[in-house]
Amino acid sequence: MNNQYEIAVLYHPDLEVDLSKAEEKVTKMVTNGGGKILSTDNWGKRKLAYTIAKHDYAVYVFYTVELPGSAVQKIEATLNITDEVIRYLISRPDLKAIEKAQQLKEEKAQKVAARGDRANDDRNDDEDEE
Repeated sequence: MNNQYEIAVLYHPDLEVDLSKAEEKVTKMVTNGGGKILSTDNWGKRKLAYTIAKHDYAVYVFYTVELPGSAVQKIEATLNITDEVIRYLISRPDLKAIEKAQQLKEEKAQKVAARGDRANDDRNDDEDEE
């Protein structure tokens, strides 16, 4: 059974223009480990909170992947020695918390929409009285 993971990778800032080779390496690592990439979110070049390996900037890319648990250690080991990668973090998202937050967001949107409709009805009543 495959688990869902989030992989945050900070790439060398000089790779902003040609990031495809570095991303292909990560894709290859995941597929060789028996997993698949569900989504990729490239935030682009951003300032780091503190200097890492003499760099003040890095290219932030976040991957959502499905992997068997046994492959995570291999990917960590490979990312650790990959020159293009300054830092990385592999974590398991709390899917129940994400789903609950999404439900709360939808409920709130429905309440706001209902409140908005009533507010319009009140205004219409006032206009009729005049």
